[in-house]
Amino acid sequence: MLYTLHEAQRALMSPFTYLSEAGARIFSEKGSLYSYVPGAARLAADFELAYRIGKDYEKPEFNLAQVQAHGTEIAVLQRTVLDTPFCKLLRFKRFSDDAGCIAGLKDDPTVLVVAPLSGHHSTLLRDTVRTLLADHKVFITDWVDARMVPLSEGTFGLGDYIAIVQQFIRHIGARNLHVISVCQPTVPVLAAISLMASAGEDLPLSMTMMGGPIDTRNSPTQVNSLATTKPLHWFSNNVIHEVPHPYPGHGRKVYPGFLQHAGFIAMNPGRHFQSHWDFYQDLLRGDLEDAESHRRFYDEYNAVLDMDAEFYLDTIEIVFQKHLLPRGEWHVDGVRVAPEDIHDSALLTIEGELDDISGLGQTRAAQDLCSNVPDDRRQHIEVEGAGHYGIFSGRRWRQTVYPQVRDFIRAQDQRRSNGRGETATSSHKGVNKD
Repeated sequence: MLYTLHEAQRALMSPFTYLSEAGARIFSEKGSLYSYVPGAARLAADFELAYRIGKDYEKPEFNLAQVQAHGTEIAVLQRTVLDTPFCKLLRFKRFSDDAGCIAGLKDDPTVLVVAPLSGHHSTLLRDTVRTLLADHKVFITDWVDARMVPLSEGTFGLGDYIAIVQQFIRHIGARNLHVISVCQPTVPVLAAISLMASAGEDLPLSMTMMGGPIDTRNSPTQVNSLATTKPLHWFSNNVIHEVPHPYPGHGRKVYPGFLQHAGFIAMNPGRHFQSHWDFYQDLLRGDLEDAESHRRFYDEYNAVLDMDAEFYLDTIEIVFQKHLLPRGEWHVDGVRVAPEDIHDSALLTIEGELDDISGLGQTRAAQDLCSNVPDDRRQHIEVEGAGHYGIFSGRRWRQTVYPQVRDFIRAQDQRRSNGRGETATSSHKGVNKD
């Protein structure tokens, strides 16, 4: 019922949203006579703020048509390699007409970036992908909004997530692959590779796990506390709703994106209010560059997707309430998830000092669980001054974190090429030394 009411409210408000967009243009476009009337700037700012607060935010595009790689600008083509009902496997294929650059592109390591299924679209990792493309062949998971998946496709749980990760690893080829998981997927990725190890399958050369809830008993955050202070039936009764008509997934039970978005805002309401006020002031001053920066951020931040109810409730129970992975009690299709069975995949864990989503020690817990990964093939990085997003996006990611990720991956590729060798290891706070 709540989802239906939300859609009715959205439909009711949409004419006012469109009128606000029109008003913003009428009073701001240079070719409009009304942009010269007294108070036009304030009216335009009023209308645009109302428009951006009320509008729907569609899934953004990656828009990575060109990147810098091997000292030159190259073209990038986004392709869908595999298309499953709940997730697509995308590849960013790089092209160049420079012979030297082409040779470099062919020798670059291959990485699979497993994006979070936790509210936002995979484009949240745009900066991660853009940076990686300079030195890597890049694939990424692109999760489908559950409201767009017909009910006939069945439900989607945490076990299905693990199966999809395994399917993508096998399709790309594990022997030459490095897997990078950001936030939420660190748990199912570790489970997927553990189960492959237990089954005697080929494993990826390395696993990089960034800011994820491997063991949320360590330094619990506000996000963790919410999941543990309410019983599972509370989440089922209060945040799970059916997708209404006319969406293809009508009848599917989901954790709606609009409720997730409300939760995101509730975590830092003052900061978001201030950001919108600053945007309004930028419009009044004519500071178009800062105003555009605000638009870009919230075009991404406000674009959310629905999650299948089974996946969401599985995650609450298995990851946040029962801690089955770190306790060694998680079974998938009757097989125990045993990270200690991993011997051949190198392990890099990354945490932000100021992460308020996955607290310190939660990701590093993978180091203890993967007890049979050789010491010279494991590394931990704690990034000083970095929050959750800073470890995979922005200046700290590009300047501090990425060089170490790149070098770690290269070292594992070199080890494979040599058939032996050693990898530098360190585990201290701050910066470590196609």
